[in-house]
Amino acid sequence: MSLFRTKSIEQSIADTDDPETKLRKDLGALDLTVFGVGVIIGAGIFVLTGSVAATNSGPALALSFLIAAVACGLAGLCYAEFASTVPVAGSAYTFSYATLGEGVAWIIGWDLVLEFTIGSAALASGFSGYLDTVLDIFGITIPEKISSASEGFIDLPAVVIALLVTWMLVIGTKFSSRFNQVVVAIKLVVIAAVIVVGLTLIKVENWTPFIPPSEPAPKSEGGFASLPLITSLLGIEPAVFGVAGVISGAAVVFFAFIGFDIVATTAEEAKNPQRDVPIGILGSLAIVTVLYAAVSLVVTGVQSFRDIDPKDQAPLATAFEAAGVDWMRNVVAIGACIGLVVVCMILMLGQCRVAFAMARDGLLPRQLAKVHPKYGTPYRITLITGVAIALLAGFVDLETLAHLVNIGTLFAFVLVSVAVVILRRTRPDLPRAFRTPAAPVVATLAVLMCVYLMLNLTGETWLRFLIWMALGVLVYFAYGRRHSRLGREGHGATTPGTDTVSRSPDQRRE
Repeated sequence: MSLFRTKSIEQSIADTDDPETKLRKDLGALDLTVFGVGVIIGAGIFVLTGSVAATNSGPALALSFLIAAVACGLAGLCYAEFASTVPVAGSAYTFSYATLGEGVAWIIGWDLVLEFTIGSAALASGFSGYLDTVLDIFGITIPEKISSASEGFIDLPAVVIALLVTWMLVIGTKFSSRFNQVVVAIKLVVIAAVIVVGLTLIKVENWTPFIPPSEPAPKSEGGFASLPLITSLLGIEPAVFGVAGVISGAAVVFFAFIGFDIVATTAEEAKNPQRDVPIGILGSLAIVTVLYAAVSLVVTGVQSFRDIDPKDQAPLATAFEAAGVDWMRNVVAIGACIGLVVVCMILMLGQCRVAFAMARDGLLPRQLAKVHPKYGTPYRITLITGVAIALLAGFVDLETLAHLVNIGTLFAFVLVSVAVVILRRTRPDLPRAFRTPAAPVVATLAVLMCVYLMLNLTGETWLRFLIWMALGVLVYFAYGRRHSRLGREGHGATTPGTDTVSRSPDQRRE
């Protein structure tokens, strides 16, 4: 029965007033929108554009971004309704606890740990790639043995930036928000420069054909592990480019949109979550979709996709260098280097808030949910998370990290889309400041698109994801199930299939 017990929404909201685990409400609509834009504009556009254009989509990279944006937009509508209805830290974990039961909540929480932790490590790794380009401007070279997880022993710059970000999050969310606003302004200026200057360098012939004809995929030694899962399941001959390549590209560049759900994880710290959270989620998505489409057209227009090195971790800078505009290369490299710091920070923030919510519910050690007496932040889980991210960023390459983040995020989107429909039926009485239009249709389309994008990720990514989730199940039955606050206190629990709140004996006597 523990797998299906749900925590009432009323109790989830009441828990936010616990003095030991109460977060400060410092964030407004602008903060949340900037948080969203700040985290979304990151490694996806600055790093992955080159490899996806060269190996999957060609000039149709813009279409890959649009497909991924549609999937995110559909899921975003569901997130907006949930976050405005249940303004509690934890995002999809909290939403699932209120609708699908503790078992599913644990699974989604464990999945979000994968998404945010690996995502933050991936951004730290992306920062390191652009740092090499920036230092090269000044004639400084970092030895590969300490600057690349794939080429050397450790990616030291990635480790350092992860620890620096950890310190910033410990000293306060408001400080992080102000720092984020400054850096987002820098990133938007850089993106605007890329678009404006790039328009003068575009060669239309580089866009022809816009969707390159399908070609047999290069022979891979990895077999099943290195092929999209759908290719292996249906026995399709591996191919690149064409329509299938555009869709496979969408599954990869989906990484570029990761972060809008971070807005939902900070709902408990919003001054007016019912109004501000939907604005933050949908506003940030709309802004970056337009920017991504424009930048991808510039990248493939300035430099032929055939000439792009798929292993290049600074493709925007390289494109301008190939066009002979070295000063723009420098501008892009410096802007991206600064900007990736913020993306790393906000993804780490999301992980800390999810783990904080799980610890407050007893599914992780409750001591982790303690907040700092001065800064009002969950400093214990932040420090642990920061060290874990630093180790991952230091020893695992970017491509592996990015694929793992994508599958974890898509899985979270599927569960949130299902949960919003369930909550409509089980709790129609709840006040909803934002309602997903045509919720059953939107949720169904979101699920179908997300599942299809998941199937376009490699077999190796699926295996790693399933191993991680299996480990999560073991942790739940070994610790979380027995220490669950809901199970031990009957605290705000609801019987499956009903909306009746059950109370502990002490509560009934009162």
